[in-house]
Amino acid sequence: MTLNRPLVISIEGGEGSGKSTIIEKIAEYFMKRKLDFIITREPGGVRISEEIRKITLDQKYNEMDARTEALLFTAARRQHLIEKVLPALDLGKIVIFDRFVDSSLVYQGYVRGIGIDEVFQMNQFAIEGFLPDLTLYLDVEPKIGLDRISQNPDREINKLDLEGLQFHEKVRKGYLHLLDLYPERIVKIDANEDLENVLLSVIKEIELRC
Repeated sequence: MTLNRPLVISIEGGEGSGKSTIIEKIAEYFMKRKLDFIITREPGGVRISEEIRKITLDQKYNEMDARTEALLFTAARRQHLIEKVLPALDLGKIVIFDRFVDSSLVYQGYVRGIGIDEVFQMNQFAIEGFLPDLTLYLDVEPKIGLDRISQNPDREINKLDLEGLQFHEKVRKGYLHLLDLYPERIVKIDANEDLENVLLSVIKEIELRC
């Protein structure tokens, strides 16, 4: 596999969609091909953004207003982008995101009801037009995703995991809506299947852009 320029990939999905596992497998795939890459997550990735993550995902801050939450995610994204992501791309590294701006469009824009356009404009100030080349949306039935979470004692539990099934069904609807808005960038992967088939679909989409 030969890259003409650094590739930027974001992995999106609802809770329990298998993002972490798939990202590990992508990393193994790149390492076998001796490609230089970084894996990073949102919110987080750098010191300031990780501190913001603690606040936004902590169960004890349930009174947080939806717009406050969106602004905090946007601030974390800005710091992460300028401190870690852009320097990595300047060095020719592939960047793999565990969530990026689409998470905000879904969770704050669609589910929290602020509006996708409103949240996108808020983020434009932070990202200045920066978007992944490829976004892989791991689509899983919400009930299956929540069952996976309950069976994984090592997983970080945050306040999103404690939301009811209706919340997670709305998250899925939000992502499916984004597929209609950005079909040239976002690709749906059936994450209800076994890991081997999911990984095959993911690698196929990555190779199409290399």
